[in-house]
Amino acid sequence: MSLKKLLAAAAVAAAAGAPGAAAETVLKLQTSTQSGAFEYTYLAENWGDRLEAMSGGELSIEFFPINSIVDRRETPEAVMAGVLSGDLTAVSYFSGRDPAFAILGDLIAGYDTVDQVQTFCRHGGGREALQDLWDSVLPGALHVVGCAAAAKEALVAKAEINGVADLKGVKIRSPSGLAATVFQKAGAAPVSMSLSDVFTSLEKGVIDAADASAYINNSTSGFHQVAKNPLYPGIHSMAVRQFTVNRGVWDGLTDDQREVLEIWFHAAYDDVRRQLDLQDRAQVAKDKAGGDINVIDWPQEERDKFRAIAVEAWEETADKSPAARAALDSHYAYMKTIGLLD
Repeated sequence: MSLKKLLAAAAVAAAAGAPGAAAETVLKLQTSTQSGAFEYTYLAENWGDRLEAMSGGELSIEFFPINSIVDRRETPEAVMAGVLSGDLTAVSYFSGRDPAFAILGDLIAGYDTVDQVQTFCRHGGGREALQDLWDSVLPGALHVVGCAAAAKEALVAKAEINGVADLKGVKIRSPSGLAATVFQKAGAAPVSMSLSDVFTSLEKGVIDAADASAYINNSTSGFHQVAKNPLYPGIHSMAVRQFTVNRGVWDGLTDDQREVLEIWFHAAYDDVRRQLDLQDRAQVAKDKAGGDINVIDWPQEERDKFRAIAVEAWEETADKSPAARAALDSHYAYMKTIGLLD
């Protein structure tokens, strides 16, 4: 990133939060998605202008793709410095700061539906847990407007994986950390590699399956051409996004503006997850009708078995820091209320 670009971004962000600035507050947000990805495009095209309309022209928003202003792991510091007004990015990117971010960012095998994650974030203590975590890491720097998931990832697979027992010995591309630990405990052999290497590795038999993305994204990426036994709905990942705003910017908003921003975020991500779900379902129906792809849906008892295995990995991660333990306890409290755990 050039110095000129950095200073220009900082100047806009500073002007947005400065006393006596123009009535319109421009929120510059770096996201965790590429500019051509569905989530990025849909938000920009369908929800960018809506914030301005909802706030009577007092608030507007500008999205930036992943890594376009700063490295994806450095958005909190950029928000603190005023280079960005906030971020709309993956919580798990910050797992290196404290394992609590891994637990709040993607509780592998924890939830069955995106709606459950949305409810945890909005009504089950998730937003508050994330705010407490950021306050412990960067005191007074960030305000967490909300958190949400966009989609549940499907699992790309060459072999038929009809339940937990079939994971034994499966070479699966998986990010390191909590996801890899869960798969390993289930008997699989996690392999770390870039997403760009997945297609060739599946084709050549280097791996048998892959943690990748939502079903529609896996389909458009061509993975099902070489891995014809995808698991849908998925069994593992639902990456959580955070929407944070510079504390000074947040404090400078009126109560009405804050409420509008919260409503905008929840409505936007509820819409995004519904749109992705519709795309997933349409592609699944098309693939089933075609007969060439064997879409596997685990029965609930197998999903419950996998969750029980995952609990061991959650506990190991939670033991690594007091904040991680507090984060996991917030999940437990909510999961028990909806019957996912005893």
